[in-house]
Amino acid sequence: MRAAVLQAAGDALAERGFAHLDLADIARRAEVGKTTVYRRWGTVTSLVADLLVDMAEQSLSRTETGSLLGDLKANARLVQRTLADPRQGALFKAMIAAATCEAKTAEALHHFYDIRVEEWAHCVQQAIDRGEVPEDTDTHEVIRAVSAPLYYRLLTSGDPLDEDAADRAAEAAAAAARAGAYLRSK
Repeated sequence: MRAAVLQAAGDALAERGFAHLDLADIARRAEVGKTTVYRRWGTVTSLVADLLVDMAEQSLSRTETGSLLGDLKANARLVQRTLADPRQGALFKAMIAAATCEAKTAEALHHFYDIRVEEWAHCVQQAIDRGEVPEDTDTHEVIRAVSAPLYYRLLTSGDPLDEDAADRAAEAAAAAARAGAYLRSK
């Protein structure tokens, strides 16, 4: 039942945005009783927060290629494929918009990204261990630097979200990391 409701919520969010979410509509889409949805989640915000938790749990694992650039390209291409997907891209746009005005959604979105960044930060730590980047490199900042240009394209510029954009984001983050641009603050 939870999976069906979360799928329906994601579909509705991608199609109509946060402002038009309705628990009764989601229950109908999921083919479950309204009272079940209201009893379990109570509010649209709680349902969206649970959807983000589920998305974090279902996210694909990181790829290890043996080099910082290879790992960052794998990360960037995963982000790119997700954001370029018509359903997933719309879903992230709606969730980011909702997070700007709903504290519980913002908290869930931050938690989602914390999990994703933490998982991929290990590839930067491995690069530190191999001597590819300075020892005091902030691993989390490098990963955030890979995703930022891709989210900018999704949310602001509308420029194509293709593999070239993903590779450029990874190459820029790797070069900046090697040059010491992401050193931890002292």
